[in-house]
Amino acid sequence: MKNNKIVIYIGILAVGVLLGRLLFGGSSKKDTEHNHDAISETNQMWTCSMHPQIMQPESGDCPICGMDLIPADGGSDGLLADQFKLTENAMALANIQTSIVGKGNVEGNTIKLSGKIAANEEANAVQVSYFSGRIDRLNVSFTGEEVRKGQLLATIYSPELYAAQQELITAASLKESQPALYKAVRNKLKLWKLSDKQINQIEKTGKVKENFPVYATVSGTVTEKLVEQGDYIKQGQPLLKIANLNTVWGNFDVYENQIDLFKKGQEVMITTNAYPNKEFKGKVDFIDPVLNTKTRIVTLRVVLNNKDDVFKPGMFVTANIDGVKNKNKEALSIPASAVLWTGERSVVYLKTNPDQPVFEMREVTLGNQIGNEYEVLEGLFSGNEIVTNGTFTVDAAAQLQGKKSMMNKDGGKVMTGHEGHLGMENNSSNRETDHTNMNERLEVSEKFQQQLNSVYNAYINLKDALVKEDSKSTSTSASTLLNNLTKVDMKLLSDNKVHNHWMSLEGDIKSSAASISKASDIKAQRNHFKHLSSHLINAVQLFGVNEKVYVEFCPMGDNNNGAYWLSKEEKVINPYFGSAMLTCGEVKQVIE
Repeated sequence: MKNNKIVIYIGILAVGVLLGRLLFGGSSKKDTEHNHDAISETNQMWTCSMHPQIMQPESGDCPICGMDLIPADGGSDGLLADQFKLTENAMALANIQTSIVGKGNVEGNTIKLSGKIAANEEANAVQVSYFSGRIDRLNVSFTGEEVRKGQLLATIYSPELYAAQQELITAASLKESQPALYKAVRNKLKLWKLSDKQINQIEKTGKVKENFPVYATVSGTVTEKLVEQGDYIKQGQPLLKIANLNTVWGNFDVYENQIDLFKKGQEVMITTNAYPNKEFKGKVDFIDPVLNTKTRIVTLRVVLNNKDDVFKPGMFVTANIDGVKNKNKEALSIPASAVLWTGERSVVYLKTNPDQPVFEMREVTLGNQIGNEYEVLEGLFSGNEIVTNGTFTVDAAAQLQGKKSMMNKDGGKVMTGHEGHLGMENNSSNRETDHTNMNERLEVSEKFQQQLNSVYNAYINLKDALVKEDSKSTSTSASTLLNNLTKVDMKLLSDNKVHNHWMSLEGDIKSSAASISKASDIKAQRNHFKHLSSHLINAVQLFGVNEKVYVEFCPMGDNNNGAYWLSKEEKVINPYFGSAMLTCGEVKQVIE
């Protein structure tokens, strides 16, 4: 009986185990599968069809345009630290195109050189005083004033000249008995550049002149005043610098590896933004035999006829030189559209994987511009594949993924102003903006920053006019910006490095603003505004303007290549589209 009970218990236990497997085995498998799916879904990234640079870990709305996000392609496993990946969808929507870097012969092409107008040193003169004294009257009021040879420049009271005149009057009464003394006194006055007529007048009247005139020894333009009225001066001290601007020099930069392409006597066609529809002919007059070891360039000089006062010292010009012989050397070249400029740096985006949309920023050193291409001196090799269209969109994606980019050369996340939409907690600690600049801030005086601030404020008015699509106000604001730019005093920049930075940026800002002021079509103004913004962003980052500035970006600007602008407020108001897409864009950087 007992054994029967044991058999029954064992049978019941076996049936229970079997039923348990039937009832719960499937659900366990389903749970495992469900957990696996949840893990996979956790790794899913979401993007916007209109703004493919947006990447979020969960579905929702686009922080830029509000559209529903769509699933993005797989992750970027196996990528190096500086590499990032775009989706095929993003590549198609932004029309991102790439091309293979190749070597092209520059022979027969036009080479463009950048340069600047300078006064012809051979025609320069320094007006000096030939005796010491005090300047009682200075007849030159300002630099830029025209003077003629023989024109009265100043009158000087000179105690030693006063005493020498008295000696002359005394010696004149003794010239019969002491002719040698008389002659010596006259010669002394001649050494001080008194004419025979002046000396005879003193001798004849017997009167001593208290103030003596200084006359111009050359004709030209006063380029620098070295003294002021009331100053005490010494014999031989410079008073004025006078330049004859009937001819000027065009000084152009030639890279070390291009020196053998040029020779004295080559014909050059000069163009300048001041006269966009004119060309001026000249010839290579001089090639500097000394190489600048810091910049690795030499100066090529062209003497230009300037009788019509077309060229102004300091004006930026471009030299177009045809028929350059390259002696069968090949130059590595890339399209200008591939290059992003940021201060002293030039960057391109390299497609590192031929089969996948994987990219990496690469800094390059460029040489001369040849047509619509640039020579590459360093940074790329033949066979590299680079982005040639949609470069700004790729750059925006790099920034959002925390990779090296034009705005952030060291990498790391750049806050966009939409962190609340990206799953971050909405508190003050998480809303801190990363102030990493693309350029290190340079030491300048507060006065210089104030002057630059006036340029920035004129830019803001220009930007607001573009938002309103008011082309007339846009032109007026551009003219105001140019006027404020002329008031920025470069003498406040004593350091050569800082001075050179500003000189380079000033010319670019001036050129872009001038183009906006002359354009009447809002589309053309917005195209020039893109370049103006790029140059002014660099200036504000390098020098500062004593206030918080927002750098904002629209990936759809410039025909989906992307475009930046500056703003006084975090709220995005798009100057490239106005009412059509007023809020399209995002904050890329905050400059303090």
